[in-house]
Amino acid sequence: MPLSEYEQRILHEMEQALYEHDPRFAHKVRSKTVYSHAGRHCKWSVVTFLAGLAVLIAFFSTSTLLGLLGFGIMFVSAITFERNLRRIGKSSANGRGRSLKTKSVAYVLGRAHQHFKERFNRPNA
Repeated sequence: MPLSEYEQRILHEMEQALYEHDPRFAHKVRSKTVYSHAGRHCKWSVVTFLAGLAVLIAFFSTSTLLGLLGFGIMFVSAITFERNLRRIGKSSANGRGRSLKTKSVAYVLGRAHQHFKERFNRPNA
């Protein structure tokens, strides 16, 4: 049952009061909601990817069109998985996952390069 305009307005005013009164709590509640929905969508996209793989394996040798349909299902579910994984990353970047994003790939590869350079270019004693 949809809310009336009056109820929607009151709900909006309550949300605004919450954001003004305790913005950290409001942001925390919003990010948890996004995280749980995105996680659920990731699980379903994995299931549909496996279903598409089953269709591809089962029908590609007999019907190329059905095999391509299976590939299409796999492709769409992979895109859905990636987008929802990004949503999870965005919500976790505000708190839980900040330490994971501090080191860039270039930094990690540079450290590995430096490690191997020091290890193999040592003078023999």
